[in-house]
Amino acid sequence: MRLDRFLWFARLTKTRSTAQAVATNSRLRIDGRPIDRAHAAVRIGNVLTFLSNNTIRVVRIEALPPRRGPAPEARACYTELTENVSQQAGPD
Repeated sequence: MRLDRFLWFARLTKTRSTAQAVATNSRLRIDGRPIDRAHAAVRIGNVLTFLSNNTIRVVRIEALPPRRGPAPEARACYTELTENVSQQAGPD
């Protein structure tokens, strides 16, 4: 499945164009690799890291949704791993 479609179907972004912008601005990583294209393929088990509302979000893909459904259905498609990530910038 395309990265931008997954972000939109799973309700991680409000619009598909926002999902494309997140991917093309190199603000997203799949399994630690920086991504610069919205058509990158995602699979079950991939870990996505991206900036959302000035917060680093880390999610693991659990299922590929067939459509943009209601929020509870979308939430079942990923596991939030953000709790394990420090939100503060380290010393440079």
